[in-house]
Amino acid sequence: MARFVEGPVRVSVPATSANLGPGFDCFGLALSLRDELEAEVTGSGLVIEVDGAGADDVPRDESHLVVRSMRAGFARMNAEPAGLRLTCHNRIPHSRGLGSSSAAIVAGLELSRSLIAGGGLLMDDEAMFALAAEIEGHPDNVAPALHGGFVISGREDGGFFAVRGTVDARVSVVVFVPPTPVQTSVARGLLPDAVPHADAAANSGRTALLVAALAGKPDLLPLATRDFLHQDYREPAMPESLALVRALRADGHAAVISGAGPTVLAFTDGPAQPFAGWSTGPTSLIERCPEGWEALHLAVDLAGVVTE
Repeated sequence: MARFVEGPVRVSVPATSANLGPGFDCFGLALSLRDELEAEVTGSGLVIEVDGAGADDVPRDESHLVVRSMRAGFARMNAEPAGLRLTCHNRIPHSRGLGSSSAAIVAGLELSRSLIAGGGLLMDDEAMFALAAEIEGHPDNVAPALHGGFVISGREDGGFFAVRGTVDARVSVVVFVPPTPVQTSVARGLLPDAVPHADAAANSGRTALLVAALAGKPDLLPLATRDFLHQDYREPAMPESLALVRALRADGHAAVISGAGPTVLAFTDGPAQPFAGWSTGPTSLIERCPEGWEALHLAVDLAGVVTE
């Protein structure tokens, strides 16, 4: 029978950006914006406290995504706590394409195994990744949330795979977060069932180039981040975001829709400057932030989920 640890455990988990342009449903990047959570096994009941992003919208019952993920983790390890107390300090914006749901899932699973003595043996990282991808439905955000850095992931033979890629130390990002959310289901619903063969072939080339650009050729990122598969189709759900992407790219910036949007991500080597030679327009990315939006300069987070 599983033995629960005494006292609270604390974890933090990074925001993530999926796709990165052409890497649809297979590329993900962890970013230095973290949710912090604390959980403790109690004698009975369920108490949930939330502050920060989404605090006014998320439920305080068993339907809370972190709690559902904790329950899934406990069930996988054949454990059932009598009660739980959960505290969430949310910094990742919700429904903005920065992996808030994947962060909740990975954090919940990490909390569940950290609350059990020897939980890391009962559910190792590989098993935790598979369960997280199963809960989320796809692996592209949960993989970097768990492993950190740049991760290439996908499905194979009914399971999931994830491989860490290399990111040049010069690479960071600026994200432009709009005030209005877009649900992932809405963004996915705009995608066609098929695309022209020429577009698929072009996208394959850019996807391969993006791996090389991130690894050590960041000057190629504007070319490598050109997407042919999904961004334009999603324009009806986020016209302002696509307009910003096009404006930034016209000035030489490697700008993309982050995940399912509507956040816009632009690669940079500093809080304001694009890589040398990228831009023929304004040199400051942050100054390009539309009125009412929020611009954040974030590093690539190499740690993934962390238990404190």
